[in-house]
Amino acid sequence: MKIDVLSLFPNMFAGPLGESMIGKAVEKGFLEIDVTDFRAYSDDKHHSVDDYPYGGGAGMLLKVQPIDAALEAIREKSPATKKRIILMDPAGVPFTQKLAEEFAHEEHLVFVCGHYEGYDERIRSLVTDEVSIGDFVLTGGELGAMAMIDATARLLPNVLGNETSAATDSFSTGLLEYPQYTRPAEYKGMEVPEVLRNGNHKLILEWQEKESLRRTLLRRPELLCATTLSSTQEKMLAELKEEKAEDLREKN
Repeated sequence: MKIDVLSLFPNMFAGPLGESMIGKAVEKGFLEIDVTDFRAYSDDKHHSVDDYPYGGGAGMLLKVQPIDAALEAIREKSPATKKRIILMDPAGVPFTQKLAEEFAHEEHLVFVCGHYEGYDERIRSLVTDEVSIGDFVLTGGELGAMAMIDATARLLPNVLGNETSAATDSFSTGLLEYPQYTRPAEYKGMEVPEVLRNGNHKLILEWQEKESLRRTLLRRPELLCATTLSSTQEKMLAELKEEKAEDLREKN
């Protein structure tokens, strides 16, 4: 996969995208990432990329010309790739694991990182997607783009050491991931559940499935409404709801 990023602060990406699994993926050639300072494409003699909004208002807006020129340069550099151009925007659709999985099947992603108060509205006509990482505002789109790149790139073949890890991550199944443990079996009175130590893989899988449902019910119950459960999972969920109701009755 090829990823291009347009940013006024390209140095922000050096550390996060040069370390850990993403850095190794780039090093091994599974992933190619280029970060461009789009100020270099400004046709203003002062290389300015922002201006005051028509009609007044607080702050400055990114101008359309530098973004357009920078995107055109990417097209000229990689004319054969099919590009998905993503505008980092608090008003965009929420970024989810499903969207990360969708992005991971693309050939070429381009992230446009805004700054200042906002965008000239015409920039939106240059992109294919407008995406937000949450209902809050950052000083720029760089941190959001890094999060999306990390979430997407780790799903690419050969990037994770264990290819089954991504499939069982929280949100990949629609549910939160079940609790996990490692050695020692007991630490300061806290023990690893016996079922995980008995070697019975059928019981372990059943425990993992039920605990995944339990964690989702307790922490993110709204996810259950958007997830299709098997008949076995429905039965487990009914048992968990009864347990939860019983706990409430005992407390009251």
